[in-house]
Amino acid sequence: MDHTMDHNEDVARPRTRALATEAVHAGRDDLAALGLHAPPIDLSTTYPSADTRTEAARIDAFAADGVLDDGPPVYGRLGNPTVTRFETALARLEGTDDAVAFASGMAALTAVLLVRRSAGLGHVVAVRPLYGCSDHLLDAGVLGTEVTWVDPAGIADAIRPDTGLVLVESPANPTLAEVDVRAVAHACAAVPLLVDNTFATPVLQRPVESGARLVLHSATKYLGGHGDVLGGVVACDAEFARQLRKIRFATGGVLHPLAGYLLLRGLATLPVRVRAASATAAELARRLTGDPRVTRVHYPRIGGAMVAFEVAGDPHAVTAAVDLITPAVSLGSVDTLIQHPASISHRVVAADDRRAAGVGDRLLRLSVGLEDVEDLWADLDRALDGAGRGGGPVEGLRAVRAGGTQDS
Repeated sequence: MDHTMDHNEDVARPRTRALATEAVHAGRDDLAALGLHAPPIDLSTTYPSADTRTEAARIDAFAADGVLDDGPPVYGRLGNPTVTRFETALARLEGTDDAVAFASGMAALTAVLLVRRSAGLGHVVAVRPLYGCSDHLLDAGVLGTEVTWVDPAGIADAIRPDTGLVLVESPANPTLAEVDVRAVAHACAAVPLLVDNTFATPVLQRPVESGARLVLHSATKYLGGHGDVLGGVVACDAEFARQLRKIRFATGGVLHPLAGYLLLRGLATLPVRVRAASATAAELARRLTGDPRVTRVHYPRIGGAMVAFEVAGDPHAVTAAVDLITPAVSLGSVDTLIQHPASISHRVVAADDRRAAGVGDRLLRLSVGLEDVEDLWADLDRALDGAGRGGGPVEGLRAVRAGGTQDS
């Protein structure tokens, strides 16, 4: 079992190596000294604690400040060495002091909201669009939070004395709209800014460098990268991490050690995967732009492996006709996925709110994988032919390029 890694010291080490190098080595720096090459998987749920007086003091310290010292683990809900390795690596890639992993992206967001709510700061300022379940969690108020939805320009005016968080996603799910993170961070003043960086990953942007305090990932997506693991993670400063760990202990939204191992393994190829898929996505966006069967293409200025486009015909016919491409929710896998947001990922958002945020009924979201671009285009071409070229006016169509939109 691997109990020797000093998480805090490893996370705090200044980042002096290139991102591609960090992706391969972060979280693994102690392996050679342990006589290991691959990171071990610690599946224990509990650990021997013969010295109960010492253990009592350690638990008291954790309850007070959210930090368990570098002694042996106690219980899986307090922490796990394999998960710690993933947290260490992700913090290094995002350039933060620390990171805290959870069972899913939604568990991670829930923990952030509970930290702020427990401090009496239950008001959230948020910018649409967000991932549909994030939107629903905020709008439903099930955690005792209240949300004010604004455009980026309205953030400063929406902040109140009880505002605990400003939340944006850039590029946003599913329209790929982008926000100026530096300008938003300035508008937040002392209120913590959380940026959902799931689509961009630290390969394309590091929000803390532009003033964000918190960076959220659905680790299920690009960080894992193979569609076989659920997880979430918040990269942040050491103080916020301590608060998150206390919430995680109390609510139980822990990441399984096997998931932690798979996510750490996924990080090693993250830069290669994101850059390769992004090149293919940019080419598909170029071909879709100007295609008479497509009324609008959304591709972010920052790049990336996501493409959204609005069809002139029936979007449901497109998802039914693809063969190589998989019609499915989620994203960030090595294989290409397509989905209709208004039917699935954003179905829980009220229709008027959904459309006002640019999620129209003819919008399709494409998560580009690592297949050959010609094979993907041939599949899309056939599917678009099957959808037809007509179908009446397309809602929300207007000639703008803001947010990386390409108009046909």
